[in-house]
Amino acid sequence: MNPFDTEIVRDGDHWTGPLRHPAQMLATQTYDDHLSVHDEANAAALGLAGAPIEGPTHFSQFDPLAHARWGDEWFRTGCISAHFTTMVVEGQGVTAEATFDGDRAEIAATRDDGAPVLSGSMSVRGARPSALDERLAARRPAGALQIVDQLHEGMRSDGARPTSMDLDTDNGALYPFSLAAKLAKITEPSAWYGGSEHPFGAPFVPMEMVSVLTNKIGDRWPIRQPSLGLFLDLEVTMLDGPLFADTEYLVEREIVGLSQSRRVESYWTRSTLTEASSGRAIAEMLLHSGVFKDSYPGYSAPPDGDA
Repeated sequence: MNPFDTEIVRDGDHWTGPLRHPAQMLATQTYDDHLSVHDEANAAALGLAGAPIEGPTHFSQFDPLAHARWGDEWFRTGCISAHFTTMVVEGQGVTAEATFDGDRAEIAATRDDGAPVLSGSMSVRGARPSALDERLAARRPAGALQIVDQLHEGMRSDGARPTSMDLDTDNGALYPFSLAAKLAKITEPSAWYGGSEHPFGAPFVPMEMVSVLTNKIGDRWPIRQPSLGLFLDLEVTMLDGPLFADTEYLVEREIVGLSQSRRVESYWTRSTLTEASSGRAIAEMLLHSGVFKDSYPGYSAPPDGDA
């Protein structure tokens, strides 16, 4: 059974989906008592062209490609691993494409003006390495840090935190919309998510919403404030999926890397979601979060030549 009504253009092992126009859902997102970079004024203050749409939104455009190739295994053991390149604002169009090779594919998304949105990989049945395996391993030493300097590799969350997602409840200040609201605007709708058809036994959470389920709860890492952050890289891996709505999971987090570039300081967090009732590990998420140096009033530029 095909869960998506999506036209796919096939050229051998290179498949392309249709042009889609993703919706902005985070305009009122808040954390640490301030609006985020997804607010138009904050985005403008950083010199951005507009308030960016959250990166995971683009993951949904790859679901029809992956399912058409790998079937339901995509929802059981699928992994999507992406480096975000160019921001997308509401009204702009995005096209997703994948080049398949066995249980793995190279992926890319492109904006309607030709700008690259993301690049990476997707796979099933544990095929590695992923695109972010390679990026994490290749990162340079972080050097002196001023905003994320209270973090260190191996730092763990204070125990497991329960999380769940139902259809109609907003997901808090970080994600001020419900699953139903997302499904009403998702680029690739499917009755398997919230409707009457669900071959896994119950409605399940779309791949793009795993970051919401994971990040909506628990204490935030100690990042110096005020500062504005953004997703740089994201990987979602199903170990024994999918993740279901109306089901309690436990989230544990660990810092697995620190980085910086000219504009941002950044940190890599690996999160594991375990089914509370059984103790089974269902999914993992690797998130590379950046914090804009220009957004932190206390930031002092290093001497010329330093990182």
